[in-house]
Amino acid sequence: MSAQWLAWLVAFPALMSLLVAATGRWPNLRESVSVVTAIALFAGIALFVEPVTAGARPSLTLFEILPGVGLSFTLEPLGLLFALVASGLWSVTTVYAAGYMRGNEEHAQTRFFVCFALAISAAIGIAFSGNLLTLFIFYEMLTLSTYPLVTHHGDVESRNGGRVYLGILLTTSIGFFLPAIIITYLLTGSITFDEAGLFGDAGLGVLGAGALYALFLYGTGKAALMPFHRWLPAAMVAPTPVSALLHAVAVVKAGVFIVLKLTVYVFGVQFLADTGASELMMWVAAITVLGASLIAMTRDNLKARLAYSTVSQLSYIVLGATMASSLGILGGGMHIAMHAFAKITLFFCAGAIYTATHRKYVSELDGLGYAMPITFSAFFIASVSLIGIPPMGGIWSKWYLMEGAADSGHTAIILVLALSSLLNIVYLLEIPTRAFFHNPRPDTPRNWHEAPWACVIPLSITAAGCIVWFFYPLPFLKLLAPWAP
Repeated sequence: MSAQWLAWLVAFPALMSLLVAATGRWPNLRESVSVVTAIALFAGIALFVEPVTAGARPSLTLFEILPGVGLSFTLEPLGLLFALVASGLWSVTTVYAAGYMRGNEEHAQTRFFVCFALAISAAIGIAFSGNLLTLFIFYEMLTLSTYPLVTHHGDVESRNGGRVYLGILLTTSIGFFLPAIIITYLLTGSITFDEAGLFGDAGLGVLGAGALYALFLYGTGKAALMPFHRWLPAAMVAPTPVSALLHAVAVVKAGVFIVLKLTVYVFGVQFLADTGASELMMWVAAITVLGASLIAMTRDNLKARLAYSTVSQLSYIVLGATMASSLGILGGGMHIAMHAFAKITLFFCAGAIYTATHRKYVSELDGLGYAMPITFSAFFIASVSLIGIPPMGGIWSKWYLMEGAADSGHTAIILVLALSSLLNIVYLLEIPTRAFFHNPRPDTPRNWHEAPWACVIPLSITAAGCIVWFFYPLPFLKLLAPWAP
């Protein structure tokens, strides 16, 4: 495949958003365009799997502002993994969004699907970035393109949530991420991603490296490390398909993908292992894993509980990066995919429950499993995957993360991951338990049933993916082979 295709794949969803806008008067055609665009994008990206797995690194520079500083794309295994997850899940999310938006008679549906396409375009730009400047540009594009989605309802609550969302993400990126990029350029004379890292000969001490690493990780606000995590629960005011986009397809996955990419291609795993510069952020991630889980246990609003679950689960990936171990990178990369399938299923289920019953609190779900058996069965499957119990795919990412912790000598992190799994059981399995084993509330109508098929089919597909990836994790292991034992 020619490297020229990288630019076309980045631009393709944005260009097709114009056609989505033009077909807005015909909803069936508009949504068909969105689905076909998603499938075509995934197919185009999948063509690079074989060459990248074989060692090819397609690269393209569109233009330079300064020597070595410009808009450039390079495709490597981590970026390809993220691009495949984002484009692959976009198609099922689009089908689900069509059912949800129509079922709830949402307004401005054309604007919704246009912004969806723009957000995916920005996510693919992040995945293909060849240097820090390109990464920063598409990172900001992703923030701005998702803001109208977060504030979609247009009420006071949505506007307040949008202000928190935009305020935290722009403050961290401009206040931390951009200065970190400038410092890196001043120290190394380069901002181009390098498999050997950039700081090997920069003479950067342990304290300086640790401070710069922290600046980068906090600058990547989409990774939702505490205390810069509040944007994520605040964004739950958005329609559920947006929550699925934020938590599984694009935004948060962009954040943790960037953390992995910075660790491998800017600092270098060996450099961090030799200096111990990532240890402080490793403990920040550990605190986030446990702290967010404890908060999730206190939330009765279903989407809020899932939001704090996401904050916790994202820090699994940050832990994988900060361990400064190849196995940690492998576990973090696997968790990008495994968490995506499980968490998008949970949000699909939350949206289906709301569409069918207009209930959004955990305490209101008693006995609903009899009316919505497919939805709550899918919720159970995805929950078990996040907990990390066979036969669900989530076991593999936790396995490699724990192995990475042992390999790097951070045995306390194994206890953090184990305790987090126990907390996952408490706050996730309560939902299907209430649905299947509690008597229905007196005010539950007898004629309730599953949400529209456009909601139920996508959540069934993604729940099935949680099982499939347990028995067939090989595609991800092949893609992440540079970090496999």
